[in-house]
Amino acid sequence: MSMRELSANNCFVCGPENPIGLKIDFYIDQDDICRAEFTPGESHVGFQDTTHGGIIFSLLDDVMANWLFLKDKPAQTAKCDLRYKNSLHTGETVLLEGHHLKTKSRMAMMYGLMKTKNEGKVIAECHAKFMIISS
Repeated sequence: MSMRELSANNCFVCGPENPIGLKIDFYIDQDDICRAEFTPGESHVGFQDTTHGGIIFSLLDDVMANWLFLKDKPAQTAKCDLRYKNSLHTGETVLLEGHHLKTKSRMAMMYGLMKTKNEGKVIAECHAKFMIISS
């Protein structure tokens, strides 16, 4: 059993066994970017038909963490600087991107981006530091 199978099955964002989770499927493309899609529903609302900021943060946190995780470098968020640019309405599909910027010792610097699928409007972006968990 790989580290992936042992450690992420119940993750709120990507865990396939979490009954209330988002069950997002992350993958790394040929450009070395971790990607996924998400369409918020009524259960993801913060106010009226606007997606809760905590859901947006969770998705961005996980797209960055999954870049590391899919490379067998599981890590925990150490710091995140998140900027919300536009609101996200329910039913509006977004694209998620996780970019690795550099790693220094056990600290990985990452960049996350969320934009609408149809218009490419930026919903939020962030820079974060992840502490790679030593095995």
